[in-house]
Amino acid sequence: MINPIQEPRGWTRAEVEQDSSWIYRLTDAEIADLEQALRHALSTRKSFFELSQEDFPISKAVLERFKSVIASTQNDYGYKLVRGFPVEHWTEDELRIFYWGLGLHLGVPRPQGKASSFMSDVRDAGGTYRASTGRGYNTSSRLDFHADGSDIVGLLVVRTAKSGGSSLISSSISAHNAMLATRPDLVKVLYEPFTFSRQGEQAPEEKPYYQAPVFGIEQGKFVCRHIRNHITSAQISFPEVPRLTPQQTEALDLLDATLAREDLCFHMSFEPGDLQFINNHIVLHARTEYEDHEVPEKKRFLLRLWLALPEGQPLPEGLKAAYKDVTPKSVRGGFRGVNITPQIREFEARTAQAHGMQFNIYHDLEEAEA
Repeated sequence: MINPIQEPRGWTRAEVEQDSSWIYRLTDAEIADLEQALRHALSTRKSFFELSQEDFPISKAVLERFKSVIASTQNDYGYKLVRGFPVEHWTEDELRIFYWGLGLHLGVPRPQGKASSFMSDVRDAGGTYRASTGRGYNTSSRLDFHADGSDIVGLLVVRTAKSGGSSLISSSISAHNAMLATRPDLVKVLYEPFTFSRQGEQAPEEKPYYQAPVFGIEQGKFVCRHIRNHITSAQISFPEVPRLTPQQTEALDLLDATLAREDLCFHMSFEPGDLQFINNHIVLHARTEYEDHEVPEKKRFLLRLWLALPEGQPLPEGLKAAYKDVTPKSVRGGFRGVNITPQIREFEARTAQAHGMQFNIYHDLEEAEA
């Protein structure tokens, strides 16, 4: 028997509209501290994978502030918005170093695609969302509710669109419980494996698709890995994978509809200088379609960072093909791609050690190389 999820609790749109505790605005002192750390990091002239926490020296008070922000994503509502980063005063290169340096204090960055990029530009680059190799971050399209491939995703807002482009978030816990009240048979289906495409971004040692459940529970912790676009792509691109049953399609349709329900879906408007953190395991996100500015210097632009967290929850064994490691306090997740170098692996191992995290994510690559 499947029971409603009690902890962490789900939420409704009305609840988060009436409670602004999920927003934190930086103080002038905190901004000054972060800018000092940025100047120091820039002075080292080190590349991303040479930098360490020591190269971005923030005060203990600021570190504790951001640790509390991350902790709130693991409990509370599962997301947090930090406002007030002075992005208008920094060049793009400075923005990247700043965001990277801050991220090193919070977790281990994860690769995000075929090029093995560890920080992605979220902007309209003319991509096609529904293509078999499509990714939503490089389009202006409306995006379905989905989870990214890491414990947490951070979006640093540099510029907003001319119109549209609102962030939509919905509690997968609330969706699970709402579905359970009316269609427990379909909830059960979502605990079973589905085939997900890797969207052509797999590493040489990986298959182009994998199986994983949409819903799971491990040691009492709920997790949702829902990426409908990747499930659909697997059906189109790989005739050898199991076909979706009518019941599986109905379950996915109901999940999508439930996540988008007016009483559950929350619209979040971004401002330049916002940093949104989302726990991918319990909150799904989407985006409205947007119209961009004509002038390139004004076009919508965000920076995306994926992190494996030392606070990360245990994950079900069924998600191992997706995350490579499912144990808590481990480096896991990301889309490995084809450009993982020895320098990158050394950087990841060093950063994992700084956080006291296990580092076994390349076990399959090491087996292939043996």
